[in-house]
Amino acid sequence: MSKPIVAVVGRPNVGKSTLFNAIAGSNISIVKDTPGVTRDRIYADCNWLNTTFTLIDTGGIEPDSGDVILSQMRAQAQIAIDTADVIIFLTDVRQGMQDADTKVADMLRRSRKPVILAVNKVDSFQKFMADVYEFYNLGIGDPVPISAASRLGIGDLLEAVAKHFPQGNEEEAEDERPRVAIVGKPNVGKSSIINRLTGEDRVIVSNIAGTTRDAIDTVVRHNKKDYVFIDTAGLRRKSKVKEDLERYSIIRTVTAVERADVVIVVIDATEGVTEQDAKIAGIAHDRGKGIIIAVNKWDAIEKDNNTVKKFTEKIRLILSFLPYAEIMFVSAVSGQRLLKMFDMIDTVIENQNLRIATGVLNEILTEAVALQQPPSDRGRRLKIFYMTQVSVKPPTFVLFVNDKELMHYSYTRYIENRIREAFGFRGTSLKFIIRERKEK
Repeated sequence: MSKPIVAVVGRPNVGKSTLFNAIAGSNISIVKDTPGVTRDRIYADCNWLNTTFTLIDTGGIEPDSGDVILSQMRAQAQIAIDTADVIIFLTDVRQGMQDADTKVADMLRRSRKPVILAVNKVDSFQKFMADVYEFYNLGIGDPVPISAASRLGIGDLLEAVAKHFPQGNEEEAEDERPRVAIVGKPNVGKSSIINRLTGEDRVIVSNIAGTTRDAIDTVVRHNKKDYVFIDTAGLRRKSKVKEDLERYSIIRTVTAVERADVVIVVIDATEGVTEQDAKIAGIAHDRGKGIIIAVNKWDAIEKDNNTVKKFTEKIRLILSFLPYAEIMFVSAVSGQRLLKMFDMIDTVIENQNLRIATGVLNEILTEAVALQQPPSDRGRRLKIFYMTQVSVKPPTFVLFVNDKELMHYSYTRYIENRIREAFGFRGTSLKFIIRERKEK
C-alpha cells in the first residue's frame, strides 16, 4: 500500500511553508515573508499516529494572475491537487477572508477531493476565534484554527486529515502483477519506451487512468505474464514558458515510485547523467525500491570499445549511492535490448523478495567479523551478537549490538558488501536496523 499524499494549498503568504515545516519537523521549505517565495513544490515523508504520509508544499495559488511565475506556481499547485488524497486548504485569520480564498475554494471543490480548511496565525484562540467563524462562508466545512509558527492546533489538524486517508485496498493487495514505474527528466523517452514495449507485444490489456493519480497504468503482457507500467511521461511542458521543468517532475515521480515495485530511471545518452537524474533516482532509493537505470537513445551515440565502460563509470560516479542498481543501454527507437528489460525486472523483483535464513546470515557475519575487526572507541569495542532478516521489499536486516554508537556507517556498509558478495541482491537496496542489547 502506497503512502497517502497530503497537499498544502492556499493563496500566497498565508504560511504554507511554515505549516509544512511544522508538520515535517524541520525547516525543509524556504520561509520568507514575501509572496511567491515557494516556487517549487517540496515534499517530505511525515508520521502521525503510526501512519506515514507524504506531505507536499505548493506555491501560492493566485487564481486570476497573469504573472508568468504565479501562473507556473498555479500549474504546480494544480498538479499537487490532482495527485493528493487529502488537501489542507490554508487561510490567514489576520488578513481575513479574501476574494482569492473564495476562488481557491471553488477550485478545490471541483477537485472532488477531501479538503480540510485550516485557519492559520491563530496565536490566541480567545482573541481570534470570532474571526475564525467568518471562514465558514467558504463552504468547505469546519475551519480548524492553528498557528503554524507557534505549533498550536497541529494535532487537531492532522487528526482531521488522517480521517480521510484511504483504507487498505484488498484488491490492490491481491494484485500480484509486477508494478514498474518509468521515471526520469522530461523528454528522455519514457513514453517511447512504453509505446515500444506495448507495440512489440501488441497486447495492451487496458489503459486505465490511475485513480486519483496523475499517471497512466499500462498493462503489458510478455511471455504470458502481465506487467503494470506506471508512466510519468505527462511531465512535459504544457506551455511555451521557459522554465525549470524539474519543478513539475518531482511530485509525480514521488507518486509513481510509491506505487511501484521496480523503478526504471531513464537517462538520455545524448545528454549524459545529470544532477536532476540523481535527484529522481534518489527518490526511488530513499523508498527502498528495486532500481534499473535505462540509458535511452543509445543508438544515437558514436561508440568505440570503451564507450559502455566510460558511461557506466560516469553513472556509478554521479549515482554513487546506487552501487547496486542494474544498468541497461537501450533504444526506444530501434527497440535495442528493450525486451531484455522484462528479464531484468523479474531478477530485481526476485531479489527484492529474497529471504536469507538466520543461521546462514550469522555464518557470513562471523566470517566478516573475523576478517575485519569491528570498530572501537575509548577502549570499548563493538560486539555484534547476531543478525536476522525481518522483512522484504526491500530486504531488511536487524543487527543486535552492545552499543549502537559504536556501529559506524562504514562498518554497516562492510557487512552489506559481504551479504551482497554471498547473495547478490542485484537491483535492490538493503536496509539495516541497529538494535542495542545488553550483554549477559
